[in-house]
Amino acid sequence: MTNKTANISHKLPSWFKQELPDMDKIRAMKGMFRKSKLHTVCESALCPNMGECWGAGVATFMILGDICTRACRFCAIKAGRPLAVDPNEPQEVAEAVKQLNLRYVVVTSVARDDLPDEGAEQFYQTITEIRKLMPQTKIEVLIPDFSNKMQSIERLIAARPDVVSHNIETVRRLSEYVRSKALHDRSLKVLRNFKRIAPDIITKSSFMVGMGEEHDDIEAVMKELVEAGVDILTIGQYLRPTGLKRHIPVEKFYTPSEFKFYKEFGEHTGFKYVESGPKVRSSFIAEEGYRRCIQILEAAYS
Repeated sequence: MTNKTANISHKLPSWFKQELPDMDKIRAMKGMFRKSKLHTVCESALCPNMGECWGAGVATFMILGDICTRACRFCAIKAGRPLAVDPNEPQEVAEAVKQLNLRYVVVTSVARDDLPDEGAEQFYQTITEIRKLMPQTKIEVLIPDFSNKMQSIERLIAARPDVVSHNIETVRRLSEYVRSKALHDRSLKVLRNFKRIAPDIITKSSFMVGMGEEHDDIEAVMKELVEAGVDILTIGQYLRPTGLKRHIPVEKFYTPSEFKFYKEFGEHTGFKYVESGPKVRSSFIAEEGYRRCIQILEAAYS
């Protein structure tokens, strides 16, 4: 990488400007999360939409701790040896969902390659506890790949989440460089297996642009995801979390018009819903994607 390329990650284009968030709401939510010792991916992943989402009372809960067993080169989440699984965590997440009175909740996790089921049981218990306290709440889970272990996939399906999301993260050509402990084809198999076993559950994936991919790479990965049965796709701009050597620099900032092009291409390719924009992340306005997808499915069967 050239020095010029590495430096552009510190100069955000004008379209990243945001209005000041409701700091009182953010402080109140932070206080609640710290009191219950819960983690949010909003904080751990340095999400650019944290102020907007938290200001609206929406957050993505991150279970199984805040230390990941993988060290992907795009990610701000700490990597290392995780702590023991907290058996009280599912109940605490459910109570937070009730306290926030959420209509829609996203639950994600760090990768837990150290666990035999890689965390599937904790997802199952968390979904179950939320259903007990908030049966009307729609639940989306954003999962690691579980190494495509069928027992883990089937256990998660048994909890009947409304949406199962697993991110492909980048294009095939860059996958080994960007996330060396994951496999591009394994991620596609995970998504394909969920749709094969539970075709009525909505599936979702996401990738970032700006890491050195080309136009043909983007179109190819979108076609692969459609072929894997993915219903919802989100596309966002990669932002380098830190200047550490682990984190790859930004190669390009895509313009809003380019994101619009890929949204239209995705819809034409076969996704039921595509959210594409500079600040878009997998969980950004997730409820909207779910509702739009449900409307399309209901229209198709009416």
